[in-house]
Amino acid sequence: MFRMPCQPRKGWQQLANEFGFHFHTMYGEPYWDETAYYQFTLAQIENDIEDPTAELHQMCLAVTEDVVNSEALLRRFRIPEKHWDLVRHSWLDRDTSLYSRLDLVYNGKGPAKLLENNADTPTSLYESGFWQWLWLSQNVDGGKLPLHADQFNSLQEKLVHRFREIALHYGINQMHMACCEDTVEDRGTVQYLQDCAKEAGLQADFVFIEDIGLADTGVFTDLKDAPITDCFKLYPWEFMLREEFGDVLEDAQVNWIEPPWKSIISNKALLPQLWKKFEGHPNLLPAFFSDEVSNNGLSGKWIKKPLFSREGANVSIIEDGVENLLSDGPYGEEGFIVQAFEPLPVFEGNHTLIGSWLVDDMPAGISVREDASAITQDLSRYLPHIIL
Repeated sequence: MFRMPCQPRKGWQQLANEFGFHFHTMYGEPYWDETAYYQFTLAQIENDIEDPTAELHQMCLAVTEDVVNSEALLRRFRIPEKHWDLVRHSWLDRDTSLYSRLDLVYNGKGPAKLLENNADTPTSLYESGFWQWLWLSQNVDGGKLPLHADQFNSLQEKLVHRFREIALHYGINQMHMACCEDTVEDRGTVQYLQDCAKEAGLQADFVFIEDIGLADTGVFTDLKDAPITDCFKLYPWEFMLREEFGDVLEDAQVNWIEPPWKSIISNKALLPQLWKKFEGHPNLLPAFFSDEVSNNGLSGKWIKKPLFSREGANVSIIEDGVENLLSDGPYGEEGFIVQAFEPLPVFEGNHTLIGSWLVDDMPAGISVREDASAITQDLSRYLPHIIL
């Protein structure tokens, strides 16, 4: 695994704007960065990332089975009691999933270690599935990369195929897609998924989360008062289950993607539960619920995370019993977990994180993010990768 310097494509910013990649630069700082790329061998991808990703995913599903059958675990995962049936039936009915992303610590030598599972609302999908593949193709065609350079990236074809399966499963030819207003990155992700759904033969109608209404009949509607019966939402379940409209989720009879059971494995309570069930697994880090251990009882370094934290918010480091806040934020009331500290590898002064994507149950590609900080956040740079 190497970080290789690279000459950016001439006029790539204009090309990005033409292709709808409007968040390649955010707040004056580069988000997409093609001044370098990460190079892997095929063995590294297949043995150290792809195979463990598939196994870790199945382990997460095994934990989901445990949680839906245990009131104690549903409480531990902070699933509101009034929604237990919604989550449980979603799992028992095998409601369909579209995609997810595992965040891994990997330095070129296995085993990769799981940091968390972004199973509900993972972003950076467009740049992973399409844009970095376009970068590879153009650099190979331009002679800047070898002809045999490849990429671990079947995201787009798998997404299109999965949308076809979802359409057949629910017997539909139309669905809604939603995200919040004023989130350029989220809108870009949903627009990309709209394109994939349309390629699969579905009509994909967009609606902002804030514009979804509730009819007198108890169904959700869009701005044209059309009923929402099938909906991809880039909006987290921990929000949905606690909001005013959460009380009508079950009666509204919407096929949600991602489904309610994803509220279990997108929750950082997953991490200590994985460790309890698969203690010692080479791809796991020791993890515990913070109320089950005391700081004084933790030797070495540990990371403390809220159950629902996003983008690296409200994270602390505990070193030999002493806790220091690393990042502020709005989370924490729901409780915390602690996870053994595993430092991100550093390349050219950059802390590097691997995102390993799945479409349904199948590994489908990787993304590489890097930051001068040890905590990957929403503005951390995205770099392409190749297999050579």
